[in-house]
Amino acid sequence: MADQPRSREKHVTGGGSGVHRRGAGLGTGPVGSGSFHGGGSGSGGSNSGGTRGTGGSAKLKLVILVLVLLFGGGGGLGSMLFGGGSGAASTSTTPSSPASQITGALLSSLLGGGGVTGASSAWGPDRNTGKLDTTVAAEARDRYTTIKGDGKDQVTIMVYMCGTDLESRSGMATNDLMEMAKATLSDKVNLIVFTGGCTGWKNNIVSSDVNQIYQVKNGGLQLLEANRGTSSMTDPSNLSAFIRYCDKNFPANRNMLIFWDHGGGSLSGYGYDEKNPRSGSMTLNGIDRALQEGGVQFDFVGFDACLMATVETDLLAAKYADYMIASEETEPGIGWYYTNWLTKLATNTSMPTIEIGQNIVDDFVSECERSCRGQKTTLSVVDLAELEAIIPEDFKAFASSTRSLIEQNQYQVVSDARAHSREFATSSRIDQIDLVDFAKGLNTREGEALAKALLGAVKYNQTSSSMTNAYGISIYFPYNKTSKVEQATGTYSSIGLDDAYSDCIRAFAKAEGAGQQQTAGSYNSPVMFLLGEMLTDRATPAEGMFDPSALTWQKVDGKNAVNLTEDQWKLVHKVDLCMYYDDGSGYVDLGEDNLYSVDEQGNLIADVDGTWISINGQPVAYYHLDTLDDGDSYTITGYVPAVLNGDTPVRLILVFDNETPYGYIAGAQRYYKDGETETEARGLIELQEGDTLDFTCDYYAYNGQYKDSYFLGEQMVVTPKMEISNTYVGDSYIALYKFTDIYNQPFYTERVK
Repeated sequence: MADQPRSREKHVTGGGSGVHRRGAGLGTGPVGSGSFHGGGSGSGGSNSGGTRGTGGSAKLKLVILVLVLLFGGGGGLGSMLFGGGSGAASTSTTPSSPASQITGALLSSLLGGGGVTGASSAWGPDRNTGKLDTTVAAEARDRYTTIKGDGKDQVTIMVYMCGTDLESRSGMATNDLMEMAKATLSDKVNLIVFTGGCTGWKNNIVSSDVNQIYQVKNGGLQLLEANRGTSSMTDPSNLSAFIRYCDKNFPANRNMLIFWDHGGGSLSGYGYDEKNPRSGSMTLNGIDRALQEGGVQFDFVGFDACLMATVETDLLAAKYADYMIASEETEPGIGWYYTNWLTKLATNTSMPTIEIGQNIVDDFVSECERSCRGQKTTLSVVDLAELEAIIPEDFKAFASSTRSLIEQNQYQVVSDARAHSREFATSSRIDQIDLVDFAKGLNTREGEALAKALLGAVKYNQTSSSMTNAYGISIYFPYNKTSKVEQATGTYSSIGLDDAYSDCIRAFAKAEGAGQQQTAGSYNSPVMFLLGEMLTDRATPAEGMFDPSALTWQKVDGKNAVNLTEDQWKLVHKVDLCMYYDDGSGYVDLGEDNLYSVDEQGNLIADVDGTWISINGQPVAYYHLDTLDDGDSYTITGYVPAVLNGDTPVRLILVFDNETPYGYIAGAQRYYKDGETETEARGLIELQEGDTLDFTCDYYAYNGQYKDSYFLGEQMVVTPKMEISNTYVGDSYIALYKFTDIYNQPFYTERVK
């Protein structure tokens, strides 16, 4: 079918080692995002489709009850799932009614987009990558920084470096310090670094016991302050004291501030101090306080950290800086490349700020493309003076008009635009999306005006070749975890963001929750199961609600197919193939894959052959995250939960693309335990020959309740070439498809026979 969402190319190699749990339960909590506990609003949310925490057992049971309804009653759940007994499900071989014709292009647009599992469209007409915009809006305020010109400017660069596990495990901070030391600096550039937050530095200079201050000078590190205490690097007062120290001891007419560490975006903010893990991150409110108490106005504020290129961060920083340099996506671990841009700045300390930013962005993206294969990369330079002058009114109008759509029974318009927008940190579902992509997707006058203003404020933007629809500024907008809305609105109130946007996301979360409750009450109710009511006895869904009664398998040209009308397809945001294995005591969750096709008649054709994704012949739990497809090239990304070298929970990132259609392991992303930190791990850990991998999986009782997580298969030693393929898992598997509707509510087909 032309233009249908792309599936990965399946490479079947044979028998494999089979599916088996190993050892005692790990007690980690769920490690995947599968059907029994995935989708919906997340822990604490209103979604009846599931929750990640073990406290959501009632909701976990709810989903399996849906499966019972779908597979028939009587005979026990196991017999219903696998056939046999009086409860064996029957599958119709003829369509019950003709379906509307549905074109490939329409279906691609329905299931497409940049969201968690959609296929992205190509860049739009306003693509703004690789173009330096030197224009300045007339409304922009005067700059805080006055550049003298002719190389007469004095520059102080403050690097706030919280080393954390980036340094203690991989030496990434040391690498960047070496890059700084290799730069050719002049006496007009003061490069000052505050160090801390790390249990073990990978060099013999920086202390792991106390916070310190260094100057990068003459190709090395000169100690300025040997003991700045042990307070957390995420304590705002620590940062403000550093800013005041630099201002007093290294006065300059151009000041620049760089945050170095993990980042979590608008809700979590900056930083993870592994020496003070209970101190949490420095929220936007904390950053606001630190910058205010620091008392310095900056040429630019930069985040060598993940996910901080948000409109919320920009509007906050606009009170203190002229420009922002930050990433919409999670950063590869190598971070910024410091040598070249520092040398160029030292050569001409009067260099325009946007040109400094351009050098930083180009070096960063180039280095990541060269050495971080498979990792998505973004970095942008935003004119805060222009954004501060133009965006607030456009943003308020956009928020108000979007709220009006929601409250005037056009929730689906907003939900579709949200689901199909470029999403960042998809594995963590933090609900950050590209604001330009979202605003344009709404097709409103206010959305177009906001997108135009945002594109004007982004003066330079670059992305990796595998990233589309990332225009330089993101925003928090709830969809996966609506339980975070009140946290977000509390942050907005503290930093002075207009109430119109808080009202907008509250309205969306309320509408999503109401839709989930309505579908839950009508179709997923455990009461119906207890009464023995079958799928065909259920009430007709309300207008605009997905009807799961169509999720039955028919035979089309000898293949298993589910047929939906065009109107029903419009209510579907994504489709996933889910696989479970019955080991005689319960179900091993093998994950979710994007394996299916859709024909011109709107038939979803099942791609199920008893195989599942494996690494070196060992079946693993695999979860599809994201598909980027511009028609010519594609990148499909997913993850496999595992433990690296016996002590580090990780997600192995698997990438399938034009060059490697059968896939490769791009690296390991550290997976933090609940409560450890809400920031995102920067970059991927590169697997080394001899490393050990223990794959993990979630395990469920027959009633659908999460029991524990276990090792899956035998321990594997990393070799130079790791083969990704599909291998047969045996007869005791359950394959079914999950359809997620516009309310982010999952519905399940009968099992695929």
